[in-house]
Amino acid sequence: MTRKVCITAVEGQTGFLIAELILKNDRFKKKIDSVTGLSLDPSSPKAKELQSLGAVIVPHKPGREREMVNTLKKVGCDTICLVPPAHQDKFDITVELANAAKKAGVSNVLLISSAGCDYAERNRQPRLREFIDIESVVLSAKGDPSTPLGHSPCVIRAGFYAENLLLYSQQLQAEGILPLPLGEGHKFAPVALGDVANVAAHVLSGKGPHGFDDKHRGQMMVVTGPMLCAGQELATAASNALGQTMEYENISEREAKRILKTADIDDSEKEYILEYYSLVREGKTNYISTTAFHDVTGEHPTQPDEFFRLYASELRPKKKVRHNSS
Repeated sequence: MTRKVCITAVEGQTGFLIAELILKNDRFKKKIDSVTGLSLDPSSPKAKELQSLGAVIVPHKPGREREMVNTLKKVGCDTICLVPPAHQDKFDITVELANAAKKAGVSNVLLISSAGCDYAERNRQPRLREFIDIESVVLSAKGDPSTPLGHSPCVIRAGFYAENLLLYSQQLQAEGILPLPLGEGHKFAPVALGDVANVAAHVLSGKGPHGFDDKHRGQMMVVTGPMLCAGQELATAASNALGQTMEYENISEREAKRILKTADIDDSEKEYILEYYSLVREGKTNYISTTAFHDVTGEHPTQPDEFFRLYASELRPKKKVRHNSS
């Protein structure tokens, strides 16, 4: 049984890490015949790195659905990993890819969605809520007898990426402060992006009589981190990992926007991050979901202390920070 995987948005962190893990880890590599990476920016460093690892990189030009159908047929893609791109037109681009996969006869589809999208309200958290609309389009193929797409579907609703906390490295290094608009009491469970990639690689390489492994096929997998954290608990985890006292500062949404303004990420991602913080303040993220991670990988997800230790060189203050006592 062949497995030719196409991964979208490989110029971004999520698509890149999934593809990299498959190409580098023999556990997955030996089960997958080829990896094609669709990229909105095929000249990006990430796309070039994947190419050097053996991936076929194909330019993705939104608005040319027929061209994409031909591309998927040409590479013989039987499995697509739909990663909605960090782009203002995320919904339109992802839906176009889903439709192209339908027309190209792709039978296995893994969608990377977002945890919390089902709690988001369309007027308050539209960037989060659009993941529900994307899921609806992808999963509607299950009931469409005219296409193989949806014959073997899987959705991973990934929690808030812990890597987003690296956007505050400047404040951590200069002041020993983690400034987030979370409020004081409510919690969330950030997940390491590598853990999401790990689950995705298991799904994409798993095989069963109907496509994906029957353990994964048809599953809605919610993947969060293993620990519920309020802001101060995140700061404590950072303190433990970095060997210096870090403090949480509850900031306003306006201040959060100001800090994110200089971040080198798409504006749509800034909107998504701010919306997720508002979901935390509303008490809608007070849960963890690690069962799928355990069942799929047989491993334990990354604890907050481990995460901060992994990125210690980027976060540790350059000099000892002194905090004012209250």
